[in-house]
Amino acid sequence: MTTLHLIIGLPCSGKTTLAKKLEVELGALRLTPDEWHRHLYGQDATHPEHDDRHEKIEALQWQVAATALERGLDVILDFGLWAKVERQDYRERAAALGAEAKIHFLDVPFDELLVRLDARNKQASDDVTFIPLSMMREYLPHFQAPDAEEIAENPN
Repeated sequence: MTTLHLIIGLPCSGKTTLAKKLEVELGALRLTPDEWHRHLYGQDATHPEHDDRHEKIEALQWQVAATALERGLDVILDFGLWAKVERQDYRERAAALGAEAKIHFLDVPFDELLVRLDARNKQASDDVTFIPLSMMREYLPHFQAPDAEEIAENPN
């Protein structure tokens, strides 16, 4: 059965690293919005239109993902998927296409995320998205980690 892999976690939790590993291991299509975002808009985390731009990229990537799933190719969505309702929505979308959905939750303590963010921001690289520390602190209250019930729904 075709599988939609949902990568869940906050920035710096290792989502893209895991997504790239799965891409190679599974021969799956990996869709990472941050890569497209940087290519189209550069480092714009503080730009007023950042979130709107990112949502449009995710919507476009879902169209690509749906086509791939319909054609029998596994897909990895490296979206973060902070809200339970958002994850449920993608599970339902996958099911409507005859695919299963599997979650991959990267549970990293917030203090460790801050250490990783600091190291990442010092890289001055076009390969990673710069996120100001103040913004990272604002993210935490918005993140809904998967609970035991949601994880139990995950196929092995």
